[in-house]
Amino acid sequence: MAEIRGFLKYKRKKSGYRPIEQRILDYRQVELSLTPDDIIEQSARCIDCGIPFCHGLGCLLGNNIPEFNDLVYKGQWQQACDLLHSTNNFPEFTGRVCPAPCETACTLAINDEPVFIRQIELQIVERGFEEGWIKPIIAKQKTGKRVAVIGSGPAGLAAAQQLARAGHNVVVFEKDDKIGGLLRYGIPDFKLEKSVLDRRLAQLAAEGIQFQTGVEVGKDISAHYLKQMFDCTCITMGAGQPRDLAVIGRGFENVVFALDYLAGQNKICGGEKIEGRIISAKDKSVVVIGGGDTGSDCVGTARRQGAKNIYQLEILPKPPETRPPDTPWPNWPRIMRTSSSHLEGCERMWSVKTTKLSGVETSVSDLCGCSVEWVKTPRGWNIKEIEGTEFNIKTDLVIIAMGFLHVTHDGLVNSLGLKLNENGNIACNDFQSSDPAVFVAGDSLLGASLVVKAIDTGRKAAENINQWLKRN
Repeated sequence: MAEIRGFLKYKRKKSGYRPIEQRILDYRQVELSLTPDDIIEQSARCIDCGIPFCHGLGCLLGNNIPEFNDLVYKGQWQQACDLLHSTNNFPEFTGRVCPAPCETACTLAINDEPVFIRQIELQIVERGFEEGWIKPIIAKQKTGKRVAVIGSGPAGLAAAQQLARAGHNVVVFEKDDKIGGLLRYGIPDFKLEKSVLDRRLAQLAAEGIQFQTGVEVGKDISAHYLKQMFDCTCITMGAGQPRDLAVIGRGFENVVFALDYLAGQNKICGGEKIEGRIISAKDKSVVVIGGGDTGSDCVGTARRQGAKNIYQLEILPKPPETRPPDTPWPNWPRIMRTSSSHLEGCERMWSVKTTKLSGVETSVSDLCGCSVEWVKTPRGWNIKEIEGTEFNIKTDLVIIAMGFLHVTHDGLVNSLGLKLNENGNIACNDFQSSDPAVFVAGDSLLGASLVVKAIDTGRKAAENINQWLKRN
C-alpha cells in the first residue's frame, strides 16, 4: 500500500491548533489543516499490514482506510472521495469530531505513532467539496412510500439520506428551530462550525428530503398522525435524559446541565433567539462536573465566555500516560487525553466526588467534595470516600456533564407504547422496535454514543426499513 517503507521514512505530523491567545477570542474552528503535500506523506505511512485492524475493528463504519490512503498517495483524490462516501455519509463531521478509534487500532500503533487517518479523511471530503465532486444523488424512481424520521442528528440525517436515495419520500422532524440535532446544539462551533453542517444539509434538501423544524412529535403532532400519514417511522432522537447529580443543593439556579449550557451558546453563535435566561460564565468561577468530551466542551465554552477560573472534576482515577495492560492494542486505550480546551486553561481534578452544594438564596456559592478510592470487590468496583481529603471550591456556576442515560420516554416513546430495554433505550431487533412500523437508530437505540456510531446505525436502520417497505 502506498509507499512500501513510508512508515520508516515519514513521521506522524500533527495538524496543531490556532494560537491560544487568538482562538479563545472567537468560536471558529481551532484545529489547523495539513497541506496536501503533508497529507500525501501521511498516507504514505500506511503499510501493507495484512489485516487492517483500522478498518475491521477500529472504524465503526467500516471505512476502507488502506484503500483511500493508497488513492490519496497516488493523487487519485476523486476516487478516494467516492470510496469514502460509499461507507460514510458525512466524513466532514467524523473528520472533525470523531475520537478516531481507527488510529489506535492502526498496526503502527503497536510501537509507533499511527497513521493520521482522521485528518486524511477530512482533507479528502474537503477537497471533494472544493472541487465540486460532492453532488446531490437523486433517486431515478420514486417508490411512493413515505417515511418519517424523528430527530435530525447524525443518525437521522444518515437514515434520511439513504432512504431518499432508495426512492422513498422522507420527512425529517426536528423539535428545535434548526436542523442538526446534537451536531448543531451539542457540539461547539470551535470543533464543528455550523457552516459545515449547513453545506451538507443543502445537499440533502436537493435530494428531496423535507425538513420540518419546531415540531415536537408526540406533542405538536401525535403518534396517530404518524400512523395515518406515513408508511413507517424511524426514531433517531438523542439521549436527552442526562445523568443528574444527587447531592444536597442540586436545586440552585446556577447549577445547570451541560447540554442546556452548550446549546445556549451555540444558539447565540447561530443568531437564534433564546427563550429564558442566558447562561454565561463571564467573570465567574466555573466548576464542570464530568471529565469526558462534553465536560471538555464546557471548559472551552466557558473560557471563550470569559470565565475567571475553571475547574473540571472527574470521579475516575487519572489515566496513565501510556497504554496500560488492561486495554492492549488494538483496543481503545485507557490513557490520559488532553483536549484543545484543556490547553486553554483549567484545573483538572481526578478521583474526586462532589458531596454537597451550598449557597445563598437561589444561587450556589460553594462546592464541597472529597477524594475517593476505587475498591475492587467480588461484585465489582465500589467508591470509598477518603477521610481527611475534604475540599471546598468557591463557585458561581456549576455545570453537570456526567453523561446521558437514554432517550426521553415522555411524549412519543410512551404514546407509541414501545418496549424498552434494561438501559431505558428502545428495545429492537434488527433496528425494528416492538411496533413493526417503527424503527430505531442512534442514541434512541444505543444510549449516548459517538457520531460515527450514530451514522452507522442510521445507515443500517435505513437498509432494514427499505427491505421492510418492499415487503409491505
